[in-house]
Amino acid sequence: MKKTDKILIAGSNGMVGSAIVRNLKSAGYNNLVYGSRKWVDFTKSYETKRFFIKTVPDYIFLTAARCGGIFDNINYPVNYLLDNLKIQNNIIESAYEFDVKKLMFFASSCIFPKHSNQPIKEEYLLTGSLEPTNEPYSIAKIAGIKLCEAYNKQYETNFISVNPCNIYGVGDKFDPMRGHVMSSLIYKIWKAKKDGRRVVECFGDGSPMREFMYVDDLADACIHVMNNYESKELINIGTGIDITIRELTQTICEVIDYRGDLVWDISKPNGMMRKVLDIQKLESLGWQPKIALKSGIQKVVNYLDGEYVED
Repeated sequence: MKKTDKILIAGSNGMVGSAIVRNLKSAGYNNLVYGSRKWVDFTKSYETKRFFIKTVPDYIFLTAARCGGIFDNINYPVNYLLDNLKIQNNIIESAYEFDVKKLMFFASSCIFPKHSNQPIKEEYLLTGSLEPTNEPYSIAKIAGIKLCEAYNKQYETNFISVNPCNIYGVGDKFDPMRGHVMSSLIYKIWKAKKDGRRVVECFGDGSPMREFMYVDDLADACIHVMNNYESKELINIGTGIDITIRELTQTICEVIDYRGDLVWDISKPNGMMRKVLDIQKLESLGWQPKIALKSGIQKVVNYLDGEYVED
């Protein structure tokens, strides 16, 4: 990408999209197009086409999506499947019609089979059954990957898909029931300390293992991939390091200095027992994460405290 290329960030107000905006601006890109709900409803085909007629982007980061935690997926399966299909189909189709130079579609590590070998390689996609707790979201994301591949095959477009691990950071949904695991745990423990509560309830038994990446590392990695990745095959974006949810919770308590008790509700689902991505493709491009887990958690805590300052 050239600094003057018109770059659309679809989902620019979300956690991932806003981080990409920050990182693009920091790198000197000065012709950004903001694709947020304030300006366009990407679930509507006619609005999407009208937006593309007005903006005519050269590059697209397709981060727009409906996303959340296990319970949101369980309770709203139609929304997670249908809304995401509409958003990605409309944007990808318009990208083809308006001759976009390159599009990056954001998938998710939940696209892989529940019982995948670890670390998870990109080629494990569609080799087994999915984790049921987030199946609608997973199916929508797989459809997005396959639509990009279909356009590349039939029309020789340059649409690539990246597959991030569990992402956290400022701008996430801090909702104990509907948010991602990291944001939910940080918020629960932060709020318990603020309110002087001595007990925090955690879902599951704490044994599942997850890989976490701070959102600005993800943004930096994706800009690097957009500029340096010539293949059109799926590429994993992660740290290659995983941790149990129980260990993660203890780390959050250390950062926040919370000294109350943690109670694990084993009636709640654990989800997939382990998810850590194979990142050999990413490493071959010369990229490495910069923000350590504790540093990232501290940034989120500062954000909740109203003391967050962008680097």
